[in-house]
Amino acid sequence: MLRQFATPLELADIATPMPGAGQILVKIAASGVNPLDTKIRAGLASHARTVLPTVLGLDLAGTVEEVGPQVTGFAVGDEVYGLSGGVGDLQGSLAQYVAADARLLAHKPTSLTMRQAAALPLSVVTAWEGLVDRAKVGAGHKVLVHGGAGGIGHVAVQIARARGAEVFATASAADAETVRRLGATAIDYATTEVEEYVAAHTGGEGFDIVFDTVGGTVLDNSFAAVRPYTGHVLSALGWGSHSLAPLSFRGATYSGVFTLLPMLTGKGREHHGEILREAATLADAGLLKPLLDPRRYTLDAVAQAHAAVEDGSAHAKIVVDIEA
Repeated sequence: MLRQFATPLELADIATPMPGAGQILVKIAASGVNPLDTKIRAGLASHARTVLPTVLGLDLAGTVEEVGPQVTGFAVGDEVYGLSGGVGDLQGSLAQYVAADARLLAHKPTSLTMRQAAALPLSVVTAWEGLVDRAKVGAGHKVLVHGGAGGIGHVAVQIARARGAEVFATASAADAETVRRLGATAIDYATTEVEEYVAAHTGGEGFDIVFDTVGGTVLDNSFAAVRPYTGHVLSALGWGSHSLAPLSFRGATYSGVFTLLPMLTGKGREHHGEILREAATLADAGLLKPLLDPRRYTLDAVAQAHAAVEDGSAHAKIVVDIEA
């Protein structure tokens, strides 16, 4: 539990919640750790509108223990996953149980373990909202994903590939092979200028879709890499001040993705569930699989799990085991 920002998390006994109307009680097996979790803990994520004290944890996978009134489509014993809490006043997934809005959940992919499923929700909802909802990615598109080996990036690469696009991804030299295994053409961002890779891979025309999962100057690079007139830039990290002139001069478009909005406002939560159902279908077809850090953490070692995300030593998704 987090009682004050910028203080350590503490283990605490809390009552098992009762599912209300539209909720299901989930016995949590695993909780995915995201950079946003560490920023919330540090008090550096005002956009998450966190109400203290709170239980952190955005992603979960687990088993339905009880179904509340007005819920259809779920039954006791179902394995589920989702992006269900950890922001606003919603209880997070670093707990044994949660009463979660059923609209935010879906049945877990049968081909994935609980740990694998818990690694997906935030990343897959973010990538889907950008690539599918905003940019309508499909066959014939050349897609550039910035940060192709990252938490959102490696999922975005797989979704774009599954929908028929040709995918390119920036990465470090150390992560280039990971990007290639996912089916994308790797671009070393440290040694290749924007103009060089646009010329090499698009004949100087620019990419149809550019997805920035890194932020900062990478968003500016995205504006320079997109195709004129029909190109579309997406970003999940549109912080800071950016000149829109390079994008405007190309006549291209931009979309921001704020994945937390349905959780914070209560509006559009059904779409999260829809995305997760689509993602489960892709996973069970062998087209989507998360990358997991091999290290194992339990509830009493959440501080170490957060540290692994903060210090950059995690080269794949960190997952906390909740259920022994």
